[in-house]
Amino acid sequence: MNEKDESPAPPPDSAAPEGPLHRVEPPASTPAEFERRQFLTKVSVALTVLGGATISVPGVGFVIAPLFRATPREWRSVGKIDAFKVGETVNVEFIDGSPLPWAGVTAKSAAWLRRVSDTEFIAFSVNCTHLGCPVRWMAEARLFMCPCHGGVYYADGSVAAGPPPRPLTQYAVRVNDGEVQIRTAPIPLG
Repeated sequence: MNEKDESPAPPPDSAAPEGPLHRVEPPASTPAEFERRQFLTKVSVALTVLGGATISVPGVGFVIAPLFRATPREWRSVGKIDAFKVGETVNVEFIDGSPLPWAGVTAKSAAWLRRVSDTEFIAFSVNCTHLGCPVRWMAEARLFMCPCHGGVYYADGSVAAGPPPRPLTQYAVRVNDGEVQIRTAPIPLG
């Protein structure tokens, strides 16, 4: 071998103790210390469980509460009966049946309202049954058109073309004391 390739062995470490390494054993626990450790372990576990429950209860409540809450369906006035012409379809706005205090402008809902006769009205949701985009009434074509994915509905709300899986959702409509009223309901989508 070449002497240049061999590296000299490192000098022995003078700080290392000679002989086998000795392990220092902790003193044996007394029964009182053992009971104290068990008690503190149990208290720590209990506090952790309590803290976890305290944090998770609101989240679980948020998920489960809607299952037990009844959906309010209220009659909302959208105008006087004389404000609507027979055969005409107009967009009307009303406050949702379950507005939350912080809902603001999102508490407003809308419908396409058509006066069929002197006392009969029909109302359709403005939301497409495909993904909920707002549909437009095209009076010249007598069609509801969804601009998002090309959904088309006939004047009676049935599907004419495109991806919508079912007809436009209809609202219940009544005339009460000269007012046209729509019964609010959740909007089913997809």
